[in-house]
Amino acid sequence: MNNQPKVAVLGGGSWATAIVKMLCENLETVGWYMRSIHATEHIKLNKHNPNYLSSAELHPNQLILSNNINKTVENFDILVFAIPSAFLTSELKKLTISLSNKVIFSAIKGIVPESGLIVGEHFFKKHNIAYKNIGVITGPCHAEEVAMERLSYLTIACQDQDQAKKVGECLKSRYIQVKISDDIIGTEYAAMLKNIFSIAAGISHGLGYGDNFQSVLMSNSIREMDRFIKKIHQMKRNINNSAYLGDLLVTGYSTFSRNRMFGNMIGKGYTVKSAQMEMSMVAEGYYATKSAYQLNMKREENAKTPIINAVYAILYESGNAKDIFKDLTNKLD
Repeated sequence: MNNQPKVAVLGGGSWATAIVKMLCENLETVGWYMRSIHATEHIKLNKHNPNYLSSAELHPNQLILSNNINKTVENFDILVFAIPSAFLTSELKKLTISLSNKVIFSAIKGIVPESGLIVGEHFFKKHNIAYKNIGVITGPCHAEEVAMERLSYLTIACQDQDQAKKVGECLKSRYIQVKISDDIIGTEYAAMLKNIFSIAAGISHGLGYGDNFQSVLMSNSIREMDRFIKKIHQMKRNINNSAYLGDLLVTGYSTFSRNRMFGNMIGKGYTVKSAQMEMSMVAEGYYATKSAYQLNMKREENAKTPIINAVYAILYESGNAKDIFKDLTNKLD
C-alpha cells in the first residue's frame, strides 16, 4: 500500500464521483474532498453519492472523505480537480497551504471565468505550478456510462510522460482504456471547445433541424476546433483522435450531455437564465463560449469560427436563435 500513489479527487459532482469509482478499482485508499457535509455522511452510510451519479456504488472503506480542502491537499500528492470551472476560484481561495509541491491533474472540461484561462494555464499562471506537474484527464467519457461500467476511453495528457502513465495506471480497468498524450494544451482546449459545439448541436435540435444537418454541424465543428487550437498552440496532433473528435461526437450526440441539453432548451425558446435555473448541473459550455469568442477576437489573425460566433450571439447578445442558425447554415459546407 505504501508504494501506491496518494491520489485525491476534489469535487462532488458526477464526473468527480466517476473518477473516484475508477480510482477505487486500483487504489486501496482514495482521498475525496467535497463541500457538502450531508453528501459525505450519506456516502459513508449508503455507499453512493446522494446528489450525483447515485447509481454508482462506492466503497467508503477505501475513501478518506473530507469537507476541508486544506486537509485533503495536505495529505495527498496527486490532486485531481473535478470542480466545475465556475466554482474553481472560490474553492481555491479556501487554501491556506501551498500547491507548489503537488501534481495537479485537471478533469475540468471548461475555462476559468475569472481569468479566462484553461485550467492548466490557470494553475501555471496563478498558482505557480510547473507545467511538468500539470496534467489533463479527458476523452469521450460520460460519467453515467462509467457508473454502468460500459467500456470508455480516457486520454491522460502531461509533459511528464511518466506522471501521465502513473495516473493512467490508477484509472484503467476492465471498462476503462487509457491513452497517454503530451498535448496538454491542445487536449484541454478541445475539451473546452467541444462543449460549445455541443450547445450548438442542442440548439439545432431544439429548433427542429434533423440528423442530416447535425452531421454537417459536427463535421464543421471538428474543423473549427482544429483551426482554433492551431492558432493557440502549434504542434503535431491528429485532430481525429478520440481526445478531440471522439469527445466532440459523444458530447454532441449523447442524451447524457448537459451542454446539448442546455442548447436544446435554448433552441426550444428558453431564455439563458431560465434554462440554467431548470438544470441542476453546470453547462460548462456557457462560460467557455464567452472566453473562446473573446480569446479569438483578441488575436491579430483570428481563426474562422462561425459556430462559436453564432452560439456567442445567442447566449450573450440575446440573438434570435432561429435567425442566427438560418444564417449559419449558409456558412457551413
